[in-house]
Amino acid sequence: MQTRTLLLTLTLTLGFSLMTTGEPLHAQCRVIWLFGIPCQDVFVSLVNQIKAWRGMSGCLTVGQRCLYELVSATPFHIVAKHTSRQWTSKQDLTFHLVATEESVCRVTGYSISKAWARLEDNGTTYCTLYNLVEGSGLVDAEGYKMYTNEWICLEYSTANCTIY
Repeated sequence: MQTRTLLLTLTLTLGFSLMTTGEPLHAQCRVIWLFGIPCQDVFVSLVNQIKAWRGMSGCLTVGQRCLYELVSATPFHIVAKHTSRQWTSKQDLTFHLVATEESVCRVTGYSISKAWARLEDNGTTYCTLYNLVEGSGLVDAEGYKMYTNEWICLEYSTANCTIY
């Protein structure tokens, strides 16, 4: 129960901070994942998936599971970029990994569109994060939980990640 209260508080705080930052208007998404496996395993899975989707092979028919670029990676911080297969949109991605006292790896993912003043993205900022987690198999990891909402993740509830 304490973890749930903490996550709810964190989610609301992040939502309010997005509304009051005064930053340029970009489509953005923040997601919190919990995994009941070591952060090192999560780190390796995410980095390997980013590297696996470097080229165009994952985008030959439909979807955006390609054109990821690893910018930097340390055991608790991953920075990447994603370009859509039509080359019309780009996102900056960041993952922060934190091991908790309960042997849980908490990952906060951020995706920010490079398109200025474009607030409608059909859930692309969410899908660029989720596709990596799903593609790496982490959605099947022990203790998997995901937390986000429309306040902190634009168009999350209508995102179709098989397309985006």
